[in-house]
Amino acid sequence: MTDRPWIAQYAEGVPHEIRPEEYASLVALICDSFERNGTQPAFTNNGTTLTYSEVDRLSAAFAAYLHSIAHMSRGDRVAVMLPNLLQSPIAILGVLRAGLTVVNVNPQYTPRELQHQLHDSGAKLILVLENFAHTLAEIIDATDVSTVLITTIGDQHSTVKRWIIDFVVRRIKKLVPPWQIPAAIKYRNAIRQGMSRRWQDLELNHDDVACLQYTGGTTGVAKGAVLTHGNLLSNVLQITAWASPHFDPDNGVVITPLPLYHIFALTVNLLAFIQLGGHNVLITDPRDLDALIKELKRRPFAFITGVNTLFNALLHRDEFQQVNFSSLGVTLAGGMAIQKSVAERWQAVTGCVIAQGYGLTEASPVVSANPLNIEKFNGSIGLPLPSTDIQIIDDAGEILGAGEIGEICVRGPQVMREYWQRPEETKGVLSADGWLSTGDIGRIDQQGFLFIEDRKKDMIVVSGFKVFPNEVEDVVSTHPGILEAAVIGIDDEESGERVKLFVVKKDPALTLADVSAFCRENLTGYKRPKIIEFRDELPKSNVGKILRRMLKD
Repeated sequence: MTDRPWIAQYAEGVPHEIRPEEYASLVALICDSFERNGTQPAFTNNGTTLTYSEVDRLSAAFAAYLHSIAHMSRGDRVAVMLPNLLQSPIAILGVLRAGLTVVNVNPQYTPRELQHQLHDSGAKLILVLENFAHTLAEIIDATDVSTVLITTIGDQHSTVKRWIIDFVVRRIKKLVPPWQIPAAIKYRNAIRQGMSRRWQDLELNHDDVACLQYTGGTTGVAKGAVLTHGNLLSNVLQITAWASPHFDPDNGVVITPLPLYHIFALTVNLLAFIQLGGHNVLITDPRDLDALIKELKRRPFAFITGVNTLFNALLHRDEFQQVNFSSLGVTLAGGMAIQKSVAERWQAVTGCVIAQGYGLTEASPVVSANPLNIEKFNGSIGLPLPSTDIQIIDDAGEILGAGEIGEICVRGPQVMREYWQRPEETKGVLSADGWLSTGDIGRIDQQGFLFIEDRKKDMIVVSGFKVFPNEVEDVVSTHPGILEAAVIGIDDEESGERVKLFVVKKDPALTLADVSAFCRENLTGYKRPKIIEFRDELPKSNVGKILRRMLKD
């Protein structure tokens, strides 16, 4: 559908098109914001706040270290393996300013998953929180990483506060397992050395690669979506065009519980709110609901982003009802479908409607969003953003009309260049004229609102994170006691979906506890099966393919 009926539904002040040519690169946009916002607060974490000027200075120092001391060359990949700490924006922005490519890494990865991502990306340097250095130590020799920077949770705080935080983390809570990486460099030393060098931002353009953001795509193991400066810059301008009419610089506080290594938070919370001049409150561990609610009570906030599972968990806490929501104007949701019951309870408690959006890593990620002035939850994933086209196609590739159900295809400046070093898989999802096949099934109504109906593939979404049955099955099948394995997603009130594993035993003595322990060792938390069931056999097609749909039914 290319006549864009959705434009008529845009809120007043939202342009039909964006103009990414106004900025030479994503870095040009970031540095413009540093200059405009100077002494305004940019990021807060655990009670410490950095201004835009301070982030400018620190990220420039990190860029200088990478370029002048670590001898990274333009286009080299730098892995950032951090939860939401003040070091996260400093590192990400510093990598971009150095003309390098960000490789965001989930700190909870198992050694197997971490090795795959570092090896596939060819990352030469990694910044990792000491809490997770033991994982890196196990596999670093099987990667191209030559420089390791180690940071602590307390590193960006004052001297006394840093000492207290790190003492509690290491000695009281014992959250830092033993690790040994020869020649590892302290983050604070790297920043100190970078400060001693003069830094001049490189001249970058829209074609320079900004980020390798790893995703499963539509099937299989994780692969890197190549997101250029032009892709991310465009999506930032699309998001800020959408949000600007609702942004008050006198109250631009946004609560950021989603991790910045996730594409939703990276683009929406980090980059778009930098452009808006917002004040980002970074939540290190959103699973600690008591600490999160305490943070919500600390100051008035105008924006909050999250996923269904987080909103649902907060609503089940009595203390959440005591938060002052008088300043809350926008609740943005992405990553997974919002349940209607959660949306209705959220509006009743906070007085704010959840504005649901839709996106995917391959689109930087935001494709569509609901107008931020809607009066009630509508179940839609919104209207395509400015400069974005949507088509619904059938299995024959024919374009369908309003209300007809088919695969959602997207075209716009935010769509990735390609999958990293995977030309055949790129051809499978990206047409010669720029249409991205999303693998999601949906429809567009007469007004241009987009609705998700189902998934084309068997992808499972657990709390906003994609889980691919093939990967889990491949890992589980390496257990010597397992003959066959199949994975499906089942509905879950808390996480949207959860992983269910069916196993045919090879070793009759195999127990559920054995399988569960194996999964804990080899799979990140959200990928681990929550239900395991033994079967004598699995349903198969006449060519021997396991029929997941029959298991689901």
